[in-house]
Amino acid sequence: MYIYLPLYLSINLSFYRLIISLSLSLSHYILTNLSPLPFDLQVLRFYGYFRQEVLHSPEEHFRIRPVVIYYHLEDNSMCVTEPPVENSGIPQGKLIKRQRLPKNQCGDLYHWKDLNIGMDMSLFGTVYRITHCDAFTQGFMESQGIELNESESIPNDPYTIRRVQAQQTHITPYDHNHQLERFLALDRQVLRFYALWDDSDSLYGEKRPVMLHYYLVDDSVDICEHHEANSGRDPFPVLLHRQKVPKHIKSSCEPFPSCVLEVSPQDVKEYFSPQDFRVGEEVTLMGRRFLLYDCDDFTRKYYEQNHPDILLKPFTVDTRTQQDITKVIPPYNGFGSLEDSLQNCLSLIPEPPKKDVIKLLENDNKVLRYMARLDSQNPLDEGRRFILSYYLSDDMISIFEKSTRNSGIIGGKFLEKTCVPKPGSSVENPEYFGPADFSIGGTVEVFGHRFVLMDADRYVLSYLESLSHHIPEHTLSSLRQKFGVSKTSDQEEQHEAETDGAAVVFQN
Repeated sequence: MYIYLPLYLSINLSFYRLIISLSLSLSHYILTNLSPLPFDLQVLRFYGYFRQEVLHSPEEHFRIRPVVIYYHLEDNSMCVTEPPVENSGIPQGKLIKRQRLPKNQCGDLYHWKDLNIGMDMSLFGTVYRITHCDAFTQGFMESQGIELNESESIPNDPYTIRRVQAQQTHITPYDHNHQLERFLALDRQVLRFYALWDDSDSLYGEKRPVMLHYYLVDDSVDICEHHEANSGRDPFPVLLHRQKVPKHIKSSCEPFPSCVLEVSPQDVKEYFSPQDFRVGEEVTLMGRRFLLYDCDDFTRKYYEQNHPDILLKPFTVDTRTQQDITKVIPPYNGFGSLEDSLQNCLSLIPEPPKKDVIKLLENDNKVLRYMARLDSQNPLDEGRRFILSYYLSDDMISIFEKSTRNSGIIGGKFLEKTCVPKPGSSVENPEYFGPADFSIGGTVEVFGHRFVLMDADRYVLSYLESLSHHIPEHTLSSLRQKFGVSKTSDQEEQHEAETDGAAVVFQN
């Protein structure tokens, strides 16, 4: 199968192939035939200077500016640079960029054979004097048969010498700055002590744990409290802001207490120093007592190196704050439900009791119904019949009385839906009726009324059989006897119901 291309496209492809083949041939020729330059990356370095005249200055007439002359052997180019001098005030660096430099007006260019020590070079109107060279340059020139002249020294610059002498003879007109020296030596060095502030003498006072910092750079002190979570205190731990604390004050005004006076530095005899803080002893700062019971590792090493005579005696103290008294729940007063009254005691804003949502969803609309009669000595209560309903979603009971003709008693709701405690259970910790407590023929006492269970729905037996490991045997036996069902037949019926349900699910 052949593919025919347009004429212009075939011509372009042929042209591209020709270009690629020529490029490959040229690259192969360069790699095989061309050799590196004989003086590639070899540079001759000469040192020298030039004299710069200074006009209109009474202090100086000329300056000596040292330079470095580089000669590149690979292309015979040269460049001239000036070594930088700090705070010189003149432009420095590269004076002449790399290029072929003219030797005379005839157009001749400088060659490395024209260079020698002790000669002058005129470059663009400036005369440069070559004084010496480096070891590589000297070896190269001698290998090429050129004898170098003796090295010369660069003359001293009068202005530079005068500046150096002025700096050497300068005398500081002020005293030694001890504060700056101390700042450079002791900055960020802080002694940290763990202390206990004993405020038990005041009303509602207590012992509070604090951290005491002593800054060596300026002998200042600050104190910060250690607040625990949910302590109820303001979130400002600074008890004493950073300042120099006076140890002894001049007694200038005896009738007035020192705490109400503004103390100036002239009134202070002595400030607190590191020697005044000893672990295991009390220290009084601003009229408050602090018991130092421990310190950090840096503080311990500082005292070992600078004050070995001071012994640090750390010990353990109980820094825990006084625990809150256990909340006592008041006794139930009978108003409302027990759970609702308990919620009012647990929070300031009353909230409804929390329900078991999972249990509510699983047992919604599941009710166990029983037929009951009232166990009473009154002959009028003989024919009264009641429907006792037990709601599995929230374990509540409601009782409904069936109306009887010509009984003289109006039927209807006998007991609102509520949790019924068992007789004999305590009010603070009641025990409520459950499905296991209802057996046919048994008696249930509901708030002083005794009911005898006479009958139940068939669903009651089915539900209790599914939870047979939690239900007493006598309860199940009373229900089976009522419905005339044996244990074996009931299990078979339950198994058949499960099988039929599985078959229906499989068919669907």
